[in-house]
Amino acid sequence: MERRWSPGNHFTLLENGEEFFPRVFASIANAKREVIIETFILFEDKVGLQMQEALIAASRRGAQVDITVDDWGSPDFSEHFLSALKEAGVRIHAFNPGPRPFGLRPHLLRRMHRKIVVIDGELAFVGGINYSADHLADYGPEAKQDYAVEIRGPLVSEIHRFCHASLAEGLRYAGHKRQWWRWRKQFRMPREVLPRAGDADALFVVRDNRRHMDDIERHYRIAIRAAKKRIVIANAYFFPGYRFIKELKRAARRGVDVRLILQGQPDMAFVKTAAEMLYHSLLRSGVRIYEYCERPLHGKVAVMDDEWSTVGSSNLDPMSLVFNLEANVIIRDREFNRTLSGNLDKLMCNACNEITLQGLGELQGWPLVRSFLAYHFSRHYPRWATWLPRHVPRLIPPAPNAGKPLAPVFAGLKDKQA
Repeated sequence: MERRWSPGNHFTLLENGEEFFPRVFASIANAKREVIIETFILFEDKVGLQMQEALIAASRRGAQVDITVDDWGSPDFSEHFLSALKEAGVRIHAFNPGPRPFGLRPHLLRRMHRKIVVIDGELAFVGGINYSADHLADYGPEAKQDYAVEIRGPLVSEIHRFCHASLAEGLRYAGHKRQWWRWRKQFRMPREVLPRAGDADALFVVRDNRRHMDDIERHYRIAIRAAKKRIVIANAYFFPGYRFIKELKRAARRGVDVRLILQGQPDMAFVKTAAEMLYHSLLRSGVRIYEYCERPLHGKVAVMDDEWSTVGSSNLDPMSLVFNLEANVIIRDREFNRTLSGNLDKLMCNACNEITLQGLGELQGWPLVRSFLAYHFSRHYPRWATWLPRHVPRLIPPAPNAGKPLAPVFAGLKDKQA
């Protein structure tokens, strides 16, 4: 079902953990009724321990607290870490698409990659920042550059309903059907809409493996086709499909200033190699490419012309566009566009190296063959990916790294809203 634009929202751009974590933890500290969190990564480091402390305090105040982590993205937690959350009444779930025969995960490519927070159904955060210390500058040269947004207004109601539906659906497919009927009633959301908080029109766009398989990429392509003056895309893992690349080239050829900010100091070496395979083709079409070299780029943001922007969890690679569960917000607002554009302009001026054809040299021999194969792989991979198995959103209790797994934390807990 096509999502509708939601008017009357206000967005605040949050850059890196220094801005994101204090806002999220302060919001949890002020929560009165409910905290819902989805994240790919929660590490048991100084950030994870702050998160644990904030969630425990909120639950003890009487708020209903649910946190969902990806079973692959988040490593095994200590028994003490999980027990403390459970004893306080926090319900922690792990997204896991199936059993692990011989310790292997056959559905490794299917991940819950969203990063969402909803507080009391009135405030939300969406972006690409995980709960780990490597999103803070004091982590060192491997600290990540990333973004999120704080959201107020009617769009929060839609995000809130989505999170409730995801929890209920995940429990259903986990096989807890008796509890699921109770949870479905608990998570059934009235279609209330929050009052206006600003002037931004916005869409909450997700990618899943059933009803919304290409929504995020499709909205990117629509915006690229409509762009008249400027496109700036900053993305950590850039290896999109043929149609996406074709739209970028067409935009550049019709006179749009198209710029890509990609990883120059990648956290995984293959990322830069994969992106470089497309450099020659893009540069010849007039696309300008900048490599961010200050630290690993982890952002997934873009601006087009003077109004359109997006911030979220979705990279522009096969994992995000074809496999993962993702969530972005798309924003039509001149003020927010100006803020994000200014931030990206500073990155390009102060922390990036511009890549040129002269600097790359001519493609010949094996590099030419490699580039040809990679380019045409990007054209066909979405069709090939549909042959791979897809999972349902199955939620299970996470297991500690020592001793027996904990009993399901969502079984037998009191209904805090009663």
